[in-house]
Amino acid sequence: MEELDLLKKAWQKDSHSFNQVTENEIYSMIHKRSSSIVKWILIISILEFVFWNIISVMYLGDSYIRKKYGADIYEYVVEINTIYNIINYTVVAVFIYLFYKNYKRISTTTSTKQLMGDILRTRKTVQYYVWFNILFFVVGTLVILYVQFNYDSKFATLMQKIHEDSGYMTLCKSLAIILGFMLLVVVAIWLFYKLIYGILLGKLSKNYKELQKIDL
Repeated sequence: MEELDLLKKAWQKDSHSFNQVTENEIYSMIHKRSSSIVKWILIISILEFVFWNIISVMYLGDSYIRKKYGADIYEYVVEINTIYNIINYTVVAVFIYLFYKNYKRISTTTSTKQLMGDILRTRKTVQYYVWFNILFFVVGTLVILYVQFNYDSKFATLMQKIHEDSGYMTLCKSLAIILGFMLLVVVAIWLFYKLIYGILLGKLSKNYKELQKIDL
């Protein structure tokens, strides 16, 4: 934001007539930067969508499911995976559309107040998008675990131990391992989105604060 800082310093030092010019220049620069940031949010969300779809097709197909989960719950997992993908693709497509709308809206904004509102709206959309991905992962994992514990023969021995006298400790250890793994994955996902979108949202927040200082 060096150019913007230079304009602000000039605006504070010069005359009232120059104020009006540089104030508009400052707004134009913030507007341009904000529009560019929102465009990158849109581009990254599309690239992310395409990337995960490629991974899903290459590594998470029927052969992978059959090998990982076995014949006992293969059909359950395929059905769950199909429903999961339909919901996920639909919701992510809606978010991409909202990112596009935010970009178009912010690109045609003509006032400080409207631009500030657009920035806040974009921030909320990104935050909802990140939380959806995290919560959807947790729900999907819990559903798969439920199916495994109830229908997978590989878990028969574990369930048998749980019903024995020492089952309480076995259950606690199993739950601790599962919850610990889920927590690590959730943190990894959060850090991933924090790295990708956090930087862009931080720049938008800075633009918002700059807009609060001017009054067109």
